[in-house]
Amino acid sequence: MPADQPSAEPRPAMRDALVSAALALFAEHGFDATTVDDIVARAGVGRRSFFRYFPSKESVVFPDHEGTLRRMSDFLADESGFAEDPVARVCDAARMVLAMYAADPEFSLARYKLTRQVPALRTHELSVVRRYESALAAFLRTRYAGRADGGLRADVVSAAVVAAHNHALRGWLRSDGQGDPAELVEHALGWVYATYTDDVPSAPGIAEPEDEVMVVVARRGTPMWRVVQQVREALD
Repeated sequence: MPADQPSAEPRPAMRDALVSAALALFAEHGFDATTVDDIVARAGVGRRSFFRYFPSKESVVFPDHEGTLRRMSDFLADESGFAEDPVARVCDAARMVLAMYAADPEFSLARYKLTRQVPALRTHELSVVRRYESALAAFLRTRYAGRADGGLRADVVSAAVVAAHNHALRGWLRSDGQGDPAELVEHALGWVYATYTDDVPSAPGIAEPEDEVMVVVARRGTPMWRVVQQVREALD
């Protein structure tokens, strides 16, 4: 994670006790058979304490996502990063999610296995992922506001960042935590950055030609993607 990204907040002991109790009960009796009352009884706290930290039984399986989403939103809103390439900025934001998973591999692996078994948890997880994607897209719409294709570009890039991050992360989880998740995610995000960034510096030591003109001829009505393809082929 880049040095300018905020670190995770300290976790309340009571919240951790509720998470541990919930996961133990889910393993013993199954998710559907476990109630909130069962969880608070195992944790030794009152029912009100549970809802102080979690709005639902499903959310106790994803205890760090709200904090990570909040830190991600603050990171994207920090004006000190507005000089940075927007694609690089959203890739940095995605690394914050990876840091959350990598901070507690044992819990992340247990959650992954449980989520594969319980459809309600999978649905909850998808809703969380959608919130991350929406936060990235909102940031990019602001940065691309002056472009005719700004809205489209924001949605495509944010979806690509989330898809690449999740592809790498789930590969690590499916392998039962083998290897370095950061290395896998870096490779995936590097591909997204190389594909979508506008920040492409010239190769060092190579002078840009100043008097070379290129003309591409296309029939009226030729799709724009084909015109771009012809330009790229000519440049290559």
